[in-house]
Amino acid sequence: MVIKAGTVVGLTYELKISKEADEIESAPFSVEVRDEEDPFQFLFGQSGLPEKFEELLEGKKLQDEFSFTLTTAEAYGEADEELLVTMPVEQFSKERGFSPSMLEEGNFLPLVDENGYPMQAKVLKNMGEELLLDFNHPLVGFDLHFEGKVIEVRKATKKEIEQGHLEEENRN
Repeated sequence: MVIKAGTVVGLTYELKISKEADEIESAPFSVEVRDEEDPFQFLFGQSGLPEKFEELLEGKKLQDEFSFTLTTAEAYGEADEELLVTMPVEQFSKERGFSPSMLEEGNFLPLVDENGYPMQAKVLKNMGEELLLDFNHPLVGFDLHFEGKVIEVRKATKKEIEQGHLEEENRN
């Protein structure tokens, strides 16, 4: 079976990122490794991943290896200043599941949007009464370098296609 719309895909990979600044590109450095113990699984065509990522995997089959780079524009683009938000510290109370150490600069806060979907924000600055949060994707502004292997391709269940995500019992 080949990777196409309506299939569930399992990958192992190493993700490296690099950034171009003043026409000089930084050397790629590793930010994530997914191995056979913890593969990355997704519903092809409904993953929410960058379009180019899926495009470069389409047609591959079990045991195929891959190596490709997504430019910043093909991945998550540049940072959007409108996604830098100031919020009162009091909204991140112990009663709501937050500890003071979670509010330190550089940490990612696990949040939920108004529809109940998980999201995260990076604490850029704790200003005492307020937090400056960055809701941009953590990989915004970077070129993404993937190297890996296809370890699973199967037909998605009807329920997975209707829901737009994998069923819990079908995840490794």
